[in-house]
Amino acid sequence: MDTIRYTAAGPHRGPGRRALLAGGTGLLGLLVLGAAATTTVPRPGSAGAAPASGAPALRLGFFANLTHAPALVGTARGLFARELEGSGTTLETSIFGAGPAAVEALNAGAIDAAYLGPNPAIAAFTSSGGRGLRVVAGAAAGGAQLVVRAGIADAAALRGATLATPQLGGTQDVALRTWLAARGLETDLRGGEVAITPTANAQTLELFRSGAIDGAWLPEPWSSRLVLEAGARVLVDEAELWDGKDTGAPGKFPTTVLAVSPDFAARHRETVDALLRGHLAALDWINTAARPEVLTTLNTQLERLAGAALEPAVLERALGNLSFTADPLAGAYPRLQANAVAASLAEPAGLDGLVDTSFLDAARTARADGGAGAGA
Repeated sequence: MDTIRYTAAGPHRGPGRRALLAGGTGLLGLLVLGAAATTTVPRPGSAGAAPASGAPALRLGFFANLTHAPALVGTARGLFARELEGSGTTLETSIFGAGPAAVEALNAGAIDAAYLGPNPAIAAFTSSGGRGLRVVAGAAAGGAQLVVRAGIADAAALRGATLATPQLGGTQDVALRTWLAARGLETDLRGGEVAITPTANAQTLELFRSGAIDGAWLPEPWSSRLVLEAGARVLVDEAELWDGKDTGAPGKFPTTVLAVSPDFAARHRETVDALLRGHLAALDWINTAARPEVLTTLNTQLERLAGAALEPAVLERALGNLSFTADPLAGAYPRLQANAVAASLAEPAGLDGLVDTSFLDAARTARADGGAGAGA
């Protein structure tokens, strides 16, 4: 398995151990690239009817982060490679640090599939007129919190504060801006009553420790790291903002999804089916294997790919806030899109065809017929 690491200096082959790309392209670059994509793809919903065929290679992108645990486990345990072997397909992986960079690679044809946050996936889909990608499964749900310094007890105390999010227009960035707006606190791209600074997660931890920022809306394990390593307190657990009306389960909201290039899916249905079987196998293992083995596997992969393992207490707290499921929780996407529009980070657009569960359905059927559990 070949691995390409996308850093600030560009793509590099090999394991490497330096910091990952912090997503410096920004939302504007993502929208421009998505709108300029020229690949010919089927209209939404038509990929499921494509004839079966295997690709020579599947190029898969993901983050070296706990919210991408199915990718970490699927590569570490050879679950993707095992399923892909049947169609003569080899696995190539690319490690990204933020959604826009992964979407750019997907749009440019540098990768064929990627684990992404739902907001970057929505932005790529809408800005390309539905041609950019398809969400074929969920991966992780939950696990995002607004953590702040001591002394901040409510929203009113944030007036004049500086907060961080992983990236402009990303899933946590939109969530923070939406929550602040609902409490009468103005934000915009140049400031507002609360300043929001898109910052790489590792840098956010250091800025919080130094007192340069007052808090951050972060995915796991970074919210846990700020709490346990830097003395932050939880002001908002995003799970409390989802009552289940949109997703069917209280506290559930999409954090990571698996997306594919529609063009690749149309040409190589067999390969995408195999990817989904490997994805389900990874989810099944995460949810059923002995806890110590799961923790060891995840931490070993994080150390190998990101350069550092997590402290056991951080890993335990973070996993306690996350759930790993193949359900894409598609009912949440209109709300996520509306929030991005309200925050002036997106234009109104339809989402018909964004989610295609035909690959997931086929993979579940294949695993059931083969005697394996569906897993998630």
